[in-house]
Amino acid sequence: MPHIWLLLLPLVLHCALGAFIGVDIGTSLSNMPPASQVVAVLKANHITHVRLFDADAHMLSALANTSIEVMVGVTNEQVLGIGQSPSVAAAWINKNVAAYVPHTNITAIAVGSEVLTTLPHAAPILLPALNNLHKALVASNLNFKVKVSTPHSMDIISSPFPPSTAIFNSSWNSTLYQLLQFLKNTHSYFMLNAYPYYGFTQGNGIFPLDYALFQPLSPVKQIVDPNSLYHYESMFDAMVDAAYYSIDAFNFSGIPVVVTETGWPWYGGVNEPEATVKNAETYNNNLIRRVLNNSGPPSQSNIPINTYIYELFNEDGRRGPVSEKNWGVFFTNGSTIYPLSLGGSGQIMGNSTGHFCIAKAGADTDKLRKGLNWACGEGHANCSAIQDGQPCYYPDTTENHASYAYNDYYQRMRSVGGTCDFDGTATTTSADPSYGSCAFTGSSNSTAGFSPTAFGPVSPLMGGRSSMLYPHIGVVILGIILHLFCL
Repeated sequence: MPHIWLLLLPLVLHCALGAFIGVDIGTSLSNMPPASQVVAVLKANHITHVRLFDADAHMLSALANTSIEVMVGVTNEQVLGIGQSPSVAAAWINKNVAAYVPHTNITAIAVGSEVLTTLPHAAPILLPALNNLHKALVASNLNFKVKVSTPHSMDIISSPFPPSTAIFNSSWNSTLYQLLQFLKNTHSYFMLNAYPYYGFTQGNGIFPLDYALFQPLSPVKQIVDPNSLYHYESMFDAMVDAAYYSIDAFNFSGIPVVVTETGWPWYGGVNEPEATVKNAETYNNNLIRRVLNNSGPPSQSNIPINTYIYELFNEDGRRGPVSEKNWGVFFTNGSTIYPLSLGGSGQIMGNSTGHFCIAKAGADTDKLRKGLNWACGEGHANCSAIQDGQPCYYPDTTENHASYAYNDYYQRMRSVGGTCDFDGTATTTSADPSYGSCAFTGSSNSTAGFSPTAFGPVSPLMGGRSSMLYPHIGVVILGIILHLFCL
């Protein structure tokens, strides 16, 4: 039946699409934009995969009919109840997954976050939680579309370098063996949070900064595994390979590693000199280029490293050092903190053809308010778009409104000497701060990037949309078989 194979050609191409870059969306921030505005940022920047740390109803609804692949999260607080009760797991699936698919393209569930290292007492309940959720997916006929796994810290790996000798911490041998068996049986994947930033800053100078930033190394600084003789051009690759070798030590193969968190903070405290805009820009842009070349680490070069960047927005509500609050790649108004090539074809997100004037991140609120009032008053800026009910009102923050007003004033007055200063609370940027239906004065794109979103690169490690695309039952069956080969 050659016509069936012609129909299957898109699935073959689906397998060949290779790796993707996704983005994590944290919510510990005081001025979280409405879900519709968050999705507007995603669409405007052609982001095709997102990971939510919970299963927020507003976000899941806003992501409907976007084709964006969504990983939803079971919080650490929910793991215990789900692991103890199949009925609780079924209720969670019904409420947070079945209620939204197929309109919202949910393709994975991340059960907890680094449970083994942050909540070691919960280790015995982790596997029952994964099993209960998977059984609930089977009951809802969603198990082929939605994968279940749990993100791990690098801390579960003893001595990750050299990768060839890496093994999991023996404290969790039983749990990890059962986990790997579960992932193998359900055709799921191993979730790893890999942070070269911490590998470098906590490494006591063992590795050069260039190695952490994907920068070329001089011949005398080449990083070589003495056992395998593999050359590692980045700490990121070595971390992923350490996970593969640890999995192999349990005699499992064919379980892909997906990096659910990685990134670099762009601002830190006085004792965090590596947390800079330059380093964050270098790391994330080099990461994107690395991932989208569709190759794996040296020991598994044929398995792409699907990766999620941590994170979309800065989270000012996070505890810890200053850097903990500054991992975002976008401001909440949708403008990039630094130029970012998210598309893989070299394009820089934002408008690089002009200059815009926006409020400085972290500027004094009272000064921002005074600058905003002056711009909309004596400065004669047109501030109608930031009034209640207008397209630039949300996010309803002084910083966002000041950015719009500052920019409108600057675009009107810079030709006659108007400056972008506002008592030190403003700065210029080449990135277009427009978002959603809010177009900043001077933008070359009044719809802020709202072209129809094409189906972006789809993970070969996740369920696809074959049931919607191929109604012929024989093709559906063959599609499932092919999907398993893609794994």
